[in-house]
Amino acid sequence: MAYSDPHVMLMLGRAMGSVTIGLDIGTTSVKAVAVDGAGTIVARSRIPHRLLVPAPDQMEHDANLAWRLGPRRALAALGDVDAVAVAVAAMVPSLTAVDARGRPLTPGLLYGDARGRPSGRSTSGPTGDGEVVGFLGWTAQIAPQARGFWPAPAVANRALGGTAAIDLAVAFTSMPLYGENGWDSEVCAECGVRSEQLPAVEMFGTAVGRLDGTGPTLCAGTVDVWCEQLVAGAGEDGDVHVICGTTLLVWAVVDEPSDAPGLWTVGHRIPGRHLVGGASNAGGLFIDWASRLLGRPRAGDQLDPANIPVWAPYPRGERTPYHDPARRAALHGLDLTHGAAAGQRAAWEASGFVVRHHLDLAGVRPRRVVATGGGTRSDGWMQALADVTGIPVHVAAAPEGAARGAAFLARIAAGLETDINEADRWACTGRVVEPDPSWVPAVSDRYAQFMEVSGTPEAAES
Repeated sequence: MAYSDPHVMLMLGRAMGSVTIGLDIGTTSVKAVAVDGAGTIVARSRIPHRLLVPAPDQMEHDANLAWRLGPRRALAALGDVDAVAVAVAAMVPSLTAVDARGRPLTPGLLYGDARGRPSGRSTSGPTGDGEVVGFLGWTAQIAPQARGFWPAPAVANRALGGTAAIDLAVAFTSMPLYGENGWDSEVCAECGVRSEQLPAVEMFGTAVGRLDGTGPTLCAGTVDVWCEQLVAGAGEDGDVHVICGTTLLVWAVVDEPSDAPGLWTVGHRIPGRHLVGGASNAGGLFIDWASRLLGRPRAGDQLDPANIPVWAPYPRGERTPYHDPARRAALHGLDLTHGAAAGQRAAWEASGFVVRHHLDLAGVRPRRVVATGGGTRSDGWMQALADVTGIPVHVAAAPEGAARGAAFLARIAAGLETDINEADRWACTGRVVEPDPSWVPAVSDRYAQFMEVSGTPEAAES
């Protein structure tokens, strides 16, 4: 059958067109996906790395393994993929010192690490509000001989294509180190470094080199959360995008900016819309820790919806809405009938309670949750999220949202796309999880207990 309609031909060309690769440097692994023009994953890989916690208020990577070697190993594990472009997404903020060959010399410091707070600046905003300044000062003292000081995507891009570049979104998470005029030389001097020791900054979707010098186009990449949003399909008023990764992120789509206490408001890529919400430590970091602490539930354990304990899910403090790194976890309401299964269900509910609290503070009326991230593989977590919020959870068909979003950016760098909003065609729901009526009333009662345990953001700040 022949087609003459140019639009049909364009769409067919995209669907049949060139493959691009997205890499996502996450807190516990590097994910890689090879994606065709229709958004279908044709190959995937995952290379785990250790999350190091040398002290309760510190969190770091072996930056050489996780940021430099991990992306290359994830690429190799994809197999024989004929890709035209590659892009890297990564968690922010992060920082390490590197030598002249781009090899890390110091631990890779991660978001929320106390070494980002010596500057005395607040770290409560979506850009960290000085966290990278603290990272830079600490790292420069540990490695004064370093050739450069780079975040994770710059380390990866140097290892992949020879250029230590990041995009504007990653750079702006370094404020006030980075501003409208680029790297601030005065702030750099306060930290004992020169601005030229920091990475080059490019626009998102910009080509910054080629893989190994002669291979596929290498794109500057961007922040993992932004890549998740790009292909999530959560763009209507009342949509709530919940990213179930190591960090739990809650973004409600609204038409007007919000001044909700303790939350952040950022612009949506769709003109006239905004995202209100924030980042919480009650994601996979908490749930995986709770699972290790409690042990494996016994097969056949039956749960009573009215008899589940309540977690305060803060083993590492809390970000939004409390901005309190000193908070700690506790399990309330335990009795002799509770086992590992009840504790696990309580952990999933606590993550959902955090989502509901964000929505309550934002004053939004959600119509659905769009869930993405690795945690979507957990049926129990998704069911608890639906039960707690009382609304359907539309679970993404592929958990590697950030890597898929990066693959779309790679298409822009390769000249295969010109409109970032075309990424909406890659949004795909794998299943819809409805609230369980037999659990919803009891869960609502436990939410009230959760709020009593957690308190209000105003009380936390006083």
